Amino acid sequence: MNADNLTQILHQGFRVTLGATSSMIEMLQDSHKRNENLEKIQSQWSQLAQEWAEKGEQTEEEARKFVDTILEQQSNSGATETTTSTSSSSMTTTPVSVSEPDSAEDLQELTAQIAALRLELERLRGSESSN
Repeated sequence: MNADNLTQILHQGFRVTLGATSSMIEMLQDSHKRNENLEKIQSQWSQLAQEWAEKGEQTEEEARKFVDTILEQQSNSGATETTTSTSSSSMTTTPVSVSEPDSAEDLQELTAQIAALRLELERLRGSESSN
């Protein structure tokens, strides 16, 4: 098996999981969608997996944009704080190690965080459209 194929399969699986989680959240929030999605599950499993993968890809992109925006805002505010501080003060940074989630509990926690980010993004979009 080619490493690229394995990477693609894993990424597709991640997107399917992300899309399924996103759909489950929608189902919990809206009873009409719940009934609609349950009928889909019973009749069209492979097509639904493809839809979940697409929805997962979209959610992944939205989450990346959201996180990038937050990081950009923090770096901009950090730059402002640095320029306004006196030259005698020094800024220390602590390296943060990033590791792969290696347990089901970590994966569930990350999934919950993604869901929370998605809800926050939807809330922000709703407040922008009302303005």
